[in-house]
Amino acid sequence: MSYGGYKETRIIRWSIFISAFIFIGFMVILPLTTVFYFALKNGFTVYIQALTRPESISSIQLTLLVGATALTLNTIFGIAIAWAVSKFDFAYKRLLVALIDLPFTVSPVIAGMVFILLFGSDGFLGEWCINHDIKIVFSTTGIVLATTFVTLPFVARSLISLMTTQGREEEEAAVTLGADFMTTFWKVTLPSVKWALLYGMVLCFARAIGDFGAVSVVAGSMKSVTIEIFELYNEYLSSEAFALASVLTFVALVALGIKKSIEKFHSENGGKNEY
Repeated sequence: MSYGGYKETRIIRWSIFISAFIFIGFMVILPLTTVFYFALKNGFTVYIQALTRPESISSIQLTLLVGATALTLNTIFGIAIAWAVSKFDFAYKRLLVALIDLPFTVSPVIAGMVFILLFGSDGFLGEWCINHDIKIVFSTTGIVLATTFVTLPFVARSLISLMTTQGREEEEAAVTLGADFMTTFWKVTLPSVKWALLYGMVLCFARAIGDFGAVSVVAGSMKSVTIEIFELYNEYLSSEAFALASVLTFVALVALGIKKSIEKFHSENGGKNEY
């Protein structure tokens, strides 16, 4: 095989392969293995006890609630954003597309601070919230908002490129034949993007339950799994900390497996890999 004007030698190919595997092993496989090793180091009984602590159960419940809520919001608005960007022409479309990527470039800690500055007691809308007995920061609502912000791009970005490539012909044909908006969406648009949508939802949920930066700023006394892990480790309760960390790691591995299954199934059924 020629590359760059010369034939690759076997030693060069193997050097590249080995270097790649060493890097992945050191940066990914070794840390993940370490999490499970320390989680189970003191035995399975201690591991189960760490996961069934009232604090652990409470943090897991909060994380799942926040993750599911953020996923629902981002799915609904991600579809709406992708539909608007790909199917309609309007002013400042490029600006909207650029803003979708903003959570990727802003530190999660800054995202949390933004909600403090908006809805905190001394924030821009803080007095209005107090007067109307609305509590956002240091509550589940604040955690949901911060998590939704940092995970906003996943669903929208998974759909925009695919829906733009597909064009508008099918929707226009459906409308011409008398289909209303909802019929067009459920019968034409959604079936054609379902795998990309599911792909984005998996990534969104995995990122939502693993967020620490934004959540730690707006959570107050409430503890998600990531905050509980951080505090347990700082209190030298490593068994409990790694037990909870193994839960998040397991969810991440499951999400990765689902992601690869979606890609494989979509490819085997004649779809292009738009991911």
